[in-house]
Amino acid sequence: MPSLSPSVPSTAVDSQHFRQALSQFATGVTIVTAALPGGRLVGVTINSFNSVSLDPPLVLWSLAHTASSMAAFEAAAGYVINVLADNQADLAQRFARSGDDRFDAVDFTLSPQGMPVLAGTVASFECRPRSRYVEGDHVIFVGAVERCQFHPHRSLGFHRGRFIAIS
Repeated sequence: MPSLSPSVPSTAVDSQHFRQALSQFATGVTIVTAALPGGRLVGVTINSFNSVSLDPPLVLWSLAHTASSMAAFEAAAGYVINVLADNQADLAQRFARSGDDRFDAVDFTLSPQGMPVLAGTVASFECRPRSRYVEGDHVIFVGAVERCQFHPHRSLGFHRGRFIAIS
């Protein structure tokens, strides 16, 4: 088996073409939230969420190095991955934008550890940070799931640059 060299960039794949090819794969849409010391809340829309292991229960998500919330998530003692319902596209767009207070007028509760859990989602995963990996232009966060809940509704998806409903 050939060894992989993470330091050699791929020159054969144009980044825009690669992005368009990736858009052919429908993904779920999530908002990762956390509470920082002092009570400041942070949240960001992501679609790079995946299960890693059932035993122990582990999940992963990734965030661009350039994300304004990177330092906050690197410092957070925990986070919640909120899987959005098909009627929450506006919420996804709100947490994808930078600037304004993303939690203003948003319905959420605080978990026993004080992390924001968004209302109306199809699932949420409360995680303790386990590990981080720097890969390319992103950081991969692996979380140990301490609590999860779900509500069987239609999920919000993202496909070819648009939000879709996933049954």
